[in-house]
Amino acid sequence: MGANTSNALFYLVSTLFEVYMWILMLRIILQVGRADFYNPISQLVVQVTQPVVGPLQKVLPKVRQWDIAGIVLLVVIAVIYVHAIAALVPGYGDRYSGLASLLPALLKLIVLALNLYTFSLVIQAILSWVGPGVNNPAGSILWSLNEPLLRPVRRVIPPFSGLDLSPLVVIVLLQFFNLLVPLPGIFR
Repeated sequence: MGANTSNALFYLVSTLFEVYMWILMLRIILQVGRADFYNPISQLVVQVTQPVVGPLQKVLPKVRQWDIAGIVLLVVIAVIYVHAIAALVPGYGDRYSGLASLLPALLKLIVLALNLYTFSLVIQAILSWVGPGVNNPAGSILWSLNEPLLRPVRRVIPPFSGLDLSPLVVIVLLQFFNLLVPLPGIFR
């Protein structure tokens, strides 16, 4: 296999895994944050994940608002991701076998969560500039997702002349913590 084919396959596999893990994360976070279930975006997230999470929920029920089946599935998919990526990179296939893949999988989930929040904060900021005060499905989901992170920062740094700097502060902190996660380079 040529280098371009290997790179393309690596990109495709990692992107598909990461997008599905992001969607599973969104499902879990939106349930914990008690986001509007009838929002079209919430419905899409549930419809995409329900075929896999639904059967697991019969075995692993919710504990309060925590979707244990979704969390277990997310960790399992992260472990499979580690195995798949390690198999695609020459010399890494044996390093991450068995339980050795659990730590990189958990670290990858942390990085994905930090990136998900960063991305959602950027989108929320852009939406607030383009259509301030406009009520749309994406805006309400983003508010449900980001408000628990923004609220504590707003207590410390109040808005200046109507300009809310809390998203900028939170994004900088998220990226700072992202750099601290000791994730091996092939999984970044």
